[in-house]
Amino acid sequence: MLSRWIFYLFLVLFGIVAMTAAMISAVLILTYPNLPSLEILTDYRPKIPLRVYTAEGYLIGEFGEERRAFVRFENVPEIMKQAILAAEDERFYQHRGVDALSIVRAAASNLLGGRRQGASTITQQVARNFFLSSEQTYSRKFYEALLSFKIEHSLTKDQIFELYINQIYLGQRAYGFALAAQVYFGKSLKELSIAETAMLAGLPKAPSAFNPVVNPKRASLRQQYVLRRLRQLNFIDDVQYEAALQQPLVVRRETGDYAVHAEYVAEMARQITAEQFPEDVYSRGLRVYTTITRADQEAAYASLRRNVLDYDRRHGYRGAEAYVDLSEIKSEQDEALDVLLLDYHDSEDIHPAVVFEADARRIRAYRRGGEIVTITGDGLKFAARMIDDKAPADKRLRRGAIIRVQQDDKNNWRVMQMPEIEAAFLSVDPRNGTIRSLVGGFDFGRNKFNHTTQAWRQPGSSFKPFIYSGALEKSFTPASLIEDEPISIPASVTGSQAWEPKNYDGKYEGPMRLRTALAKSKNVVSIRVLQASGLNFIQDYITHFGFDANKHPAYLTMALGAGSVTPWQMVTAYSVFASGGYKIQPFIVSHIRDDKDQVVAEAQPVKAGDESLLAIDPRNAYLMDSMLRDVTLYGTAARASAILKRRDLAGKTGTTNEQVDAWFCGYQRTVVGCSWIGFDQPKNMGSRETGTSAALPAWIGYMSKVLKDVPQSFMRMPKGLVVLDVVEPDKEPIKEYFYKENIPPPEPEPEAAPEPAPEPPQDEDASWWNNL
Repeated sequence: MLSRWIFYLFLVLFGIVAMTAAMISAVLILTYPNLPSLEILTDYRPKIPLRVYTAEGYLIGEFGEERRAFVRFENVPEIMKQAILAAEDERFYQHRGVDALSIVRAAASNLLGGRRQGASTITQQVARNFFLSSEQTYSRKFYEALLSFKIEHSLTKDQIFELYINQIYLGQRAYGFALAAQVYFGKSLKELSIAETAMLAGLPKAPSAFNPVVNPKRASLRQQYVLRRLRQLNFIDDVQYEAALQQPLVVRRETGDYAVHAEYVAEMARQITAEQFPEDVYSRGLRVYTTITRADQEAAYASLRRNVLDYDRRHGYRGAEAYVDLSEIKSEQDEALDVLLLDYHDSEDIHPAVVFEADARRIRAYRRGGEIVTITGDGLKFAARMIDDKAPADKRLRRGAIIRVQQDDKNNWRVMQMPEIEAAFLSVDPRNGTIRSLVGGFDFGRNKFNHTTQAWRQPGSSFKPFIYSGALEKSFTPASLIEDEPISIPASVTGSQAWEPKNYDGKYEGPMRLRTALAKSKNVVSIRVLQASGLNFIQDYITHFGFDANKHPAYLTMALGAGSVTPWQMVTAYSVFASGGYKIQPFIVSHIRDDKDQVVAEAQPVKAGDESLLAIDPRNAYLMDSMLRDVTLYGTAARASAILKRRDLAGKTGTTNEQVDAWFCGYQRTVVGCSWIGFDQPKNMGSRETGTSAALPAWIGYMSKVLKDVPQSFMRMPKGLVVLDVVEPDKEPIKEYFYKENIPPPEPEPEAAPEPAPEPPQDEDASWWNNL
């Protein structure tokens, strides 16, 4: 009887199993053919972002929906593969897409109340990432399993693993382990240590929760788990395990950092590329190579920032940047402090910090990442007046104040502030137009407005060389004498009211040579030169240098640089003098390559010397070069030659009315540079802030680096010029250059003075003298 019941029970169970198997088979028969094609896997084309590089190949920017770097499986270090297997799927090379043993183990752990475990294999994660959502439903799990079997049937294990390594999301907008290594540690996969490798391998499970930038503590716990798994599976030994546990990890917090500070250049390159290749520009893997070099760009960046910060220090500390509420903060290591600092980004080495306490002796503040900064002594001097109780309540440094801190050369902290003023610098090779460096502002993260190309500002006296160059074509010579005396322009000429322009220093020196007037930047001389040369002629003449005539109305104020220019225009214009009269076209993108390393676009610059580029008479360029060198030798920019110890520098300072803008544009024959500084909302920079004091230092700082090993060179005198002695009263004769057809007439011989009357004889009566 018992055996009969057992037999019936067996039949029932067999029937249930058979029916279940039949149902599953039916579902498989109906479902499997309708699974998506695996073409996306077999012909894997990841979305590779647009990347921008320096001329030497340093990455300076990338743009795309996903940040990704593709790496071949054979190029992935073995320890990286082992760490991923240890963390995610140790039986990857044994199962066929779904690991039944892992499912049973995970189910047992979950049922027994232990730590919740997942059982997804690497293959299942590939299926999910490419074809499915992340919703937790049985139907999605079922499709995931079916897809995993299909993937395993179509691809090799190594192919599946390669897809996983390149496709998986790892936080910080980074897809794939190759890019994650760069994002978190600034290294390639081959350069990672075991400790760093374990940190990355722990990310796929929960990229946000285990992100070492956002959650360093949880990330550390996850890394330790991966290291234990590596040791348990004998992928590393005890010595390696202990060393990895002890290694401190330096995680990059500013993930936008690159080897070169060239954010404005990268953005320009992005715009140029997007205009030329609008289709899939951010996903097809285009690589854009710019003309800038790392050495030039870093020299320009450092010099501009140093100059802006020097200006800022000259004008004093403005007080707390803002205030935050610390009433809910439980300790000095409360993670909420980082949340309070989210709106205040680091600017290179200038970091935001929250003040805990501040008095005349010290400031204690919290810096992002958990560091407590203590500032004492000299580090307080800059902010001293804002620590005092008499400081304005909305600026005083007290608990909750947001300040900026920076380490000095001795690694001591000091109080700083973000400058309000802006600046720009760019340089170009005048021989072919390649942009060597470009810095569009103090901090791209704060202000993306590119002042080198977008800021239309008055050039002030830095525009005078183009007036003088035009005058040379109107029979003026460097030796021409012009009155440096007060001038009054009547209302009938100005069309509004009488105008009485003055020299910057308010001093007048009488008749002055054109050469000397340019070196000393005499305003009234420039006005007289423009007036004599003809307003309409000069307005047309400046277009030879690339200026827009409509930006420079034909008024006498043009002599003082009252029109509008951009630094890009100014560096182009000064290149005409540096190249001997040729107007090159500056360009910043050298060439563009696609994902197959084929050149799809390339610049075709025309070099100086090509007659089609000749903008002004080479003799004119030579004379202007000679006069502009005097500006740097004994004129308003004499600091340049004195500091750089060179005599082949040329250029001109510029300061606009009310000290709103300051410029220095100048060159050595191999490089032209232009420096500008001013406020975005134009206002007075200070009575002592001129082109000499506010703009020239940035130019000198840059040139001190890029001209370090460059020999001095001077322009060859072109044909059609003659050299004559010029005699001035009570001075030694000087050599001066003249157009051959414009030699001045010889000065008339002075009339013979009458013979002096004879002295009266001392021994005779004075009546003899009186009778003469």
